[in-house]
Amino acid sequence: MGVLAFGDSITNGGGELQWGVAMQSWAMWTARALGVPYSPHAVDGATAEDVVERQIPLFERSVADSHARYTLGCLYAGTNDIRLPGFDPERFERLHGQALGFLQQRCDRLLTATIPLDMGRPRNPALVEATNAAIERSASEHGALVLDLRRFGGRQVMMADHVHPTALGQVAIAERALDLLATDGLTVRVRPTQLIDYETTPWGRLRGDLTYAYRHLKQDLRLLWATRRNP
Repeated sequence: MGVLAFGDSITNGGGELQWGVAMQSWAMWTARALGVPYSPHAVDGATAEDVVERQIPLFERSVADSHARYTLGCLYAGTNDIRLPGFDPERFERLHGQALGFLQQRCDRLLTATIPLDMGRPRNPALVEATNAAIERSASEHGALVLDLRRFGGRQVMMADHVHPTALGQVAIAERALDLLATDGLTVRVRPTQLIDYETTPWGRLRGDLTYAYRHLKQDLRLLWATRRNP
């Protein structure tokens, strides 16, 4: 049945074009590259708890064949969890493990991912790393491959909020995922970079850089204002 994916907005995809390249989920690009169907169930703003208590039950109610097997199960969660007040890494690990356990029953392979250390503003790399350690322990327990995105980032692949990948960022994540899957024995039939076609121009690059700088500045000023109001 192809690729089954749970998670948040990063896996849900959707957003602005980048050089004419549509914003699509990395999991969808992965499915296309493997030449298999794609079954998306990720939702914007979702936490690990949402995956377990909402996405999985909805999948169970809506799937036509409850005994269907999938080539690959994808789970990417945590970017919303770590920004919640009172975030508990141990509880997150249990929920993440529950989600992987569900996928393990239905999928031949499992793939999850760590969170970029530069994720979000203000930065909290120590908390991100604690969450990544929880993800890796959960993955080890359930035999899941781990796509390491700790160092993932940069102007072309991440939006100014330092949370969401750009359209080309989604493609870049898929390329990394496919490299990992290929080492595990899956056949990659076509590369996502072969499925897109775009051309940049000097004016377009300048306009993009100015837009990025404006959005980045606006975010920094909003954060500064919030910090001064709540020292």
